Amino acid sequence: MSFSHLILNASILVQIVMGLLVLASVVSWFMIIRKKATLDALRRAADRFEDNFWSGGRLHDIADAMRRRNQQPLGLESLFQAGFEEFERSRGEGGDRDEVLGAAQRAVRVAHMREIDRLESGLPVLATIGSTSPYVGLFGTVWGIMHAFIGLGNAKHATLTMVAPGIAEALIATAMGLVAAIPAVIAYNMFTSQVDRLESRFHAFSEEFIGIVERGLQKPSA
Repeated sequence: MSFSHLILNASILVQIVMGLLVLASVVSWFMIIRKKATLDALRRAADRFEDNFWSGGRLHDIADAMRRRNQQPLGLESLFQAGFEEFERSRGEGGDRDEVLGAAQRAVRVAHMREIDRLESGLPVLATIGSTSPYVGLFGTVWGIMHAFIGLGNAKHATLTMVAPGIAEALIATAMGLVAAIPAVIAYNMFTSQVDRLESRFHAFSEEFIGIVERGLQKPSA
């Protein structure tokens, strides 16, 4: 009655269900580790950039430092780079105040949407695993118990010893469904909260950056 014996002697359909749940658990943990690393990197990058941005330096100096670093911008850096480069391009082409400001706003908005897509990537996978795994495990349990009772009905002398292994192997499917679902649900809720906080920071910075650009257009000497 060991777990390995029950799994190896389960019916083919129950074994398939167990295999799918193991695969779902592996995918879930891969997504959890990957998403945590991504969100941690974005949060650290946002902290560093905000410290640098609000330290009183000129926007040109910040942009030049980012170009010299020659790295892929993340989060707030991406918003700033997109908006400032479009601001410089539009102003260099001789656009008036409204054209330059509108171009910078559109560039920041597009970069904002791109970063939100990056933040939310992988979350639907965790939500799907968390919501469906218990039902997949329950399906395996129902099938295994049905299979066990069918075998019991064909026996001349029914005993608990005959039906217990079948019921036990069926219940393992439910347990595996919960093992796959619980971490996915916890991680999904935790990551969703972190994404919402980062999204709020991105939105606040977008508004502040556009405000700075607008004031700079009103006072070119600044």
